Amino acid sequence: MHEAMTGGCLCGGVRYVATEVFDVVYCHCATCRRRSGAPVSLNLIVPKAAFALVQGEPSRFRSSAVGERCFCGTCGTPLFFVEDDGPFVSVSHGTLDQASRVLPKAHQWTGDGLSWFVLHDHLPRFADGRLSHPARR
Repeated sequence: MHEAMTGGCLCGGVRYVATEVFDVVYCHCATCRRRSGAPVSLNLIVPKAAFALVQGEPSRFRSSAVGERCFCGTCGTPLFFVEDDGPFVSVSHGTLDQASRVLPKAHQWTGDGLSWFVLHDHLPRFADGRLSHPARR
């Protein structure tokens, strides 16, 4: 996808634009479940060069030695994760203005998932990740 996608937090204090989406994945790992407060998270994988903040500055939490999670310091919306040396930004799908335009492509880290939560779709499933494990992010 090369069409600009916009999004931001609940209160509107932090806004972003993504001009390219590399992948869209459900992540079932414990780190993403905890971060999202849900049994699974849906994330856009965006090349760093295709992602920009257009309003406000997010608060940042150093969640591991390799990167930080960015969220709105006012309303608390979890926005995205930036790996220090990685090529991508992992953006929370629920923060998109037009989320229905961006469909998931796969499930990752299903081996870490909750046994009672299953999405019945025909998307590819990976017991590990298509990218690095979120616990190392």
